[in-house]
Amino acid sequence: MTLPNYRYEQLETFGSSFTGARRWNYSSLQFVERLNGRAAMLGFTVGVVIEYITGLSITGQLRSVLSWYLSLGIET
Repeated sequence: MTLPNYRYEQLETFGSSFTGARRWNYSSLQFVERLNGRAAMLGFTVGVVIEYITGLSITGQLRSVLSWYLSLGIET
């Protein structure tokens, strides 16, 4: 059985991947930021809709979910 032959990239100094001039790095960061922004907008919209339905503010919703979770009494 032969070992696979992997081709690794050169090591970078800490933080250089965020400031480097690599094209693939910029496009991947752009995709991730767009995805995070859309997830945040969706989460905020869901929070507002649930506030309209239940009458609880967003902090009230978080408090009720936290108290429900703590009342389960799950032991590790």
